[in-house]
Amino acid sequence: MSRTALRICPLCEATCGLTLTIDDGRVTGARGDRDDVFSKGFVCPKGAAFGAVDSDPDRLRAPLVRVDGELREATWAEAFDAVAAGIRPVVERHGPHAVGVVLGNPNVHTMAGALYPPLLIAGLGTRSLFTASTVDQMPKHVSSGLLFGDANAIPVPDLDRTDHLLLIGANPLESNGSLCTAPDFPGRLKALRARGGTLTVIDPRRTRTARLADRHLAVRPGTDALLLAAMAHTLFDEGLVDLGERAPHIQGADELAAALKDFTPEAVSGACDVDAGTLRTLARELAAAPTAAVYGRIGSCTVPHGTLASWLVDVLNILTGNLDRPGGALFPQAATDKAPRPAGPGRGFALGRWHSRVGRHPEAKGELPLSALAEEIDTPTDEGEPVRALIAVAANPVLSAPDGDRLDKALGSLDFMVSVDPYLNETSRHADVVLPPPPPAQSPHHDFAFNTLAVRNQVRYTRPAVPLEPGRMAETEILARLVLAVTGAHGADPGAVDAMVIDRTLAKAVREPHSPVHGRDPEDLAGLLTGENGPERRLDMMLRLGPYGDGFGADPDGLTLDRLLAHPHGIDLGPLRPRLPQPLKTRSGKVELLPDPIAADLPRLRAALDERPAGLVLVGRRHLRSNNSWLHNVPALTGGSNRCTLHLHPEDAAHLGVRDGQPVRIKGAGGAVTAPAEVTDGVRPGVVSLPHGWGHDRPGTRTRHAAADPGANVNQLLDGSLLDPLSGNAVLNGVPVEVAPMAAAVTKTFGALT
Repeated sequence: MSRTALRICPLCEATCGLTLTIDDGRVTGARGDRDDVFSKGFVCPKGAAFGAVDSDPDRLRAPLVRVDGELREATWAEAFDAVAAGIRPVVERHGPHAVGVVLGNPNVHTMAGALYPPLLIAGLGTRSLFTASTVDQMPKHVSSGLLFGDANAIPVPDLDRTDHLLLIGANPLESNGSLCTAPDFPGRLKALRARGGTLTVIDPRRTRTARLADRHLAVRPGTDALLLAAMAHTLFDEGLVDLGERAPHIQGADELAAALKDFTPEAVSGACDVDAGTLRTLARELAAAPTAAVYGRIGSCTVPHGTLASWLVDVLNILTGNLDRPGGALFPQAATDKAPRPAGPGRGFALGRWHSRVGRHPEAKGELPLSALAEEIDTPTDEGEPVRALIAVAANPVLSAPDGDRLDKALGSLDFMVSVDPYLNETSRHADVVLPPPPPAQSPHHDFAFNTLAVRNQVRYTRPAVPLEPGRMAETEILARLVLAVTGAHGADPGAVDAMVIDRTLAKAVREPHSPVHGRDPEDLAGLLTGENGPERRLDMMLRLGPYGDGFGADPDGLTLDRLLAHPHGIDLGPLRPRLPQPLKTRSGKVELLPDPIAADLPRLRAALDERPAGLVLVGRRHLRSNNSWLHNVPALTGGSNRCTLHLHPEDAAHLGVRDGQPVRIKGAGGAVTAPAEVTDGVRPGVVSLPHGWGHDRPGTRTRHAAADPGANVNQLLDGSLLDPLSGNAVLNGVPVEVAPMAAAVTKTFGALT
């Protein structure tokens, strides 16, 4: 019997609404939900392939436990017994920091991944936390923390109302957007141009996004911060700074002008390989536009000055009066955010509250660099215990972190490892216990993280489209039981985890003077919660306490879970609105334009004015039908343009003697890989590009389709030593490499570029 069900797509940050076709309990089709309040029917190839992702035959159907060196299917009870027996002794003998936790990107795409990992980390008490953020976006969190006092206060471009959009290091026509949740990003960019707006793209590659732009600048990789600094310098130099209505909430403009005095367009031009006049024009056009927004993403984060580049993106928005105004860059307000507190000074944002044991890398946002995970496992020191046990939740760092070969060996030396993963992949194959979550159609969905980054305020929730199959366990229950097993409460009712969170949250809320439930009885409030299970009750609580909530009956028109369920296509909460100074949590209570850590890092950027690459440099790239290493096992999403090839410019190919389609060897500080050459003028001379997420050729995995076309692991070219010092983010772009045709007897080193 055929039926349809709604589901929010979890396969990228666009969070599009889907209408699923279900036959005999199996998803057989997916199309865009035309009535979805946010995506309005848009769907990309990933969403259209939802059924194929959901029914991948290589997904694990039962837990695996290592017995006599081999992973064998086990019952859920046996699996959690093994977890408790493996983790607790490590904690008791060596302390909590000897247990590492690795959180992968898919966590933010699931309801369970938002609700339970914070409890796991807090329950363990470990400081050995590593996440995908430090190979992706940590510079933006750090710059936001320093500017605004809150690492999660990230302004997003008001795509639907802006007159002028400048993108740097972003390719949303392939990525669908990142740290900017926007279904149909391509359509929104086309609409910008159709209403007479201007789109500028700064990228060393002529991407699909760049081809859509009014202007494309093929900047030299890694010089994003220099280019943006020259634009900010020009605004000061030519009297174009206008803080607008937000001026009373901003401090440090004079100090910033002095700090940027050396970054003239003429001084920056050679390093960026962009004409000084063009740099001045960019600044003038930004200042002259009725409204404008600057948006930077992974290309400008994963470079040596990633935090400075991320900071300068917002500095330009601030200096042109475009921060926190319609058509500029605004702070979204998610339905599950805490109710706004009165504006005023906060605790601020601190870096380096502790350091990694081996490399002495400072923590950022409670995390250590993922690049440091291998050394934290395999290197003894006199200070502290190495990581002896690891819990990996939806993470595949053997592919996503630099120098996967070293990490691969390090994982094999652990005393114990747990992996929560639907696949036996390059990382989970090392685990002693693998706990597989069910397919996405069998899980509920609400976007806790992405709604805080959405270009329009809205709220949506979908219950499981398909009931749990026999033998499956809900991902929320898996993670709740994991919390209990590793914190010494193994065997307790997993519902107790949600009950504890509800009790603590309500007890705190009733004590807060500005809470909508101040002074009320927390037990009475808990009795008002609805929902079929603990996670739904927690969602109901967050909605009721949030900025649009009913305050547990105080506002009869406010949000509750029941009201949300009555609107299956979501509830539109309106366009982004100015919110300053309320989001600010700096110690001054103002936007702090030149925080001390930023000022201390500027001399390093000044030194880069004289740097020039001596040969080829590498950049990554994204594919529309892929998402990191997740989807290469789905035949419908591989092949065609989604291939692991090395892009290189015709001039470079001719110099190296490389033919299109010929296998080439790419060598970096971390090792060498091979890939077919794809000669294209889509990259600027001196730059080569290899996509990330590939390298599915290690033994012991169970991803048959991915293994048949494994590709090359671009991160193996890195040795993990290159990091942005403020954020600990890996430097993945603009790194030097050597390229040679496989037929060559001797590797040819590319000469200096002029």
